[in-house]
Amino acid sequence: MRADGKGTTGLFGRTMCALAAAGMLTASLGSAEAANFFEKNFWLSGPNYSGNIPACDTPSALSRIQNHFATTESRFWNSSLTINSFDHIREIAFRPWGEENIPRRFCRADVVVTGVEGTPSFGTEGAYGSGAYQGGTTGKVASGPRRHTVWYSIVEDGGFLGFSWGVEWCVEGLDRSWTFEPNCRMAKP
Repeated sequence: MRADGKGTTGLFGRTMCALAAAGMLTASLGSAEAANFFEKNFWLSGPNYSGNIPACDTPSALSRIQNHFATTESRFWNSSLTINSFDHIREIAFRPWGEENIPRRFCRADVVVTGVEGTPSFGTEGAYGSGAYQGGTTGKVASGPRRHTVWYSIVEDGGFLGFSWGVEWCVEGLDRSWTFEPNCRMAKP
């Protein structure tokens, strides 16, 4: 190997790069052909949504929100906050963006949240380095029952692998990951 650091490794790398570029150029200059029978997407006929989505007050949809909220709070925010009850459940919109889009039923409810609030469980420097997490508390704070608004949508084919309906939700004042910021506005129609 030479003393200036330019040995056979550099020459080999440049040669391989030139060969790869020449191969890609040659492949792109080939003639264009129509898709054959097996390449056509004949199984994909387009979106065929039925619009059969459960109502806003369906117990299984509300229990999904309760369970996922408690899991998120305990796993990521080191708190024991839970949703105890739902009140004033009402539909806000159904398919607000037209028939050709994925059917969604937008809902709103008042919830009672109880438990002990905690700090994020991802270390002292926050999720993305120092100072990434600006909200929340600096220590464990006991909280009595507090009322919040939960905005949620029930989505057709939004469940596991698209086999069932799914639920997307945001609790006002507790969107700590800023998923639906500002103030759960992105969870609304």
